[in-house]
Amino acid sequence: MKKMNFLGLPTEQCEAEIAQLNVLLASFQTYYQNLRGIHWNIRGKRFFDLHVKFEELYNDAQLKIDLIAERILTIGGQPLHTFEDYVKHNTLAVGKAISEDEKAIQLIVHSLAGLLELERPLLQLSGEINDEGTNSMISDFISEQEKTIWMMKAWLEESL
Repeated sequence: MKKMNFLGLPTEQCEAEIAQLNVLLASFQTYYQNLRGIHWNIRGKRFFDLHVKFEELYNDAQLKIDLIAERILTIGGQPLHTFEDYVKHNTLAVGKAISEDEKAIQLIVHSLAGLLELERPLLQLSGEINDEGTNSMISDFISEQEKTIWMMKAWLEESL
């Protein structure tokens, strides 16, 4: 018989889910910092439009970071919260001193694609254990990120 947690979810699978959520949390923190960096450092003729867009994206990422951490707590885990942990568990490329518009947009596209690679297995796991809270959150993230990738690729004049 499976041991269940206080939410009625299987404890063993929740532990695996928490580990995956913490990797997502660490990677989202890197994505957030990348966005802050390109927001601060962007230069060129598209500065005004991109500066505002990057701020919109990092504000959204900050909200998602909080949602992920709170979900980890909700299902009985402890969210990572130190830079050391974020560096150790992050899966995304770190952007440094990016000031050119196309490189900034490419970093966003690659970061979002990397987040999708983490989220799809989480979506599958949360579905298998009937964890609707995590499933719904991750599903919403995926939908928004896919749309953002499409828009960024259109801006780059690249096809999906």
